Amino acid sequence: MEYVFTLKYQLTDRDSDLDALVEQLGGAGCDDALVGVGQAGRLALEFSREAESAAEAVRTALVDVKGAIPTARLIEASPDLVGLTDVADIVGVSRQAMRKLMVTHRETFPMPVHEGSASIWHLAEVLDWLRARGGYHIDTGVLEIAKVALEVNITKEIIRHPMSKRGNVELLTA
Repeated sequence: MEYVFTLKYQLTDRDSDLDALVEQLGGAGCDDALVGVGQAGRLALEFSREAESAAEAVRTALVDVKGAIPTARLIEASPDLVGLTDVADIVGVSRQAMRKLMVTHRETFPMPVHEGSASIWHLAEVLDWLRARGGYHIDTGVLEIAKVALEVNITKEIIRHPMSKRGNVELLTA
């Protein structure tokens, strides 16, 4: 199956030659990725990778990128963090319909990661919730890749913030 996902990286100053990076990525097996650079020191790779599972697709892409650019630091795997408009587009309903669902089912609708004028959710959690409700077409490939992206992002944050490894997670469950 083909899985579409994006890996965003922070680059070091010595990784500034875009042509060299593209060549290194192609040589390392990332020839199935569109390379994007917008902000200086950042790199986005949109993969369309054939694999037996979403986990295999993302894992092999992470390994390939690390082989090509060992100093690159993963910022985010996506699709993961989304707003209501993003979810509505993925599911094929209007933003207003998604908002109505969220407001009508406040007690069961997934909790946002960030709440404010523009709230953000984990896509996998919202898609799981919609699938359990029924009546929505949820692309299993998108759901599978969203679950893997969520897992990668959580793992990255645990590694980045080792304090949580020392038992401080109990603060969240108290």
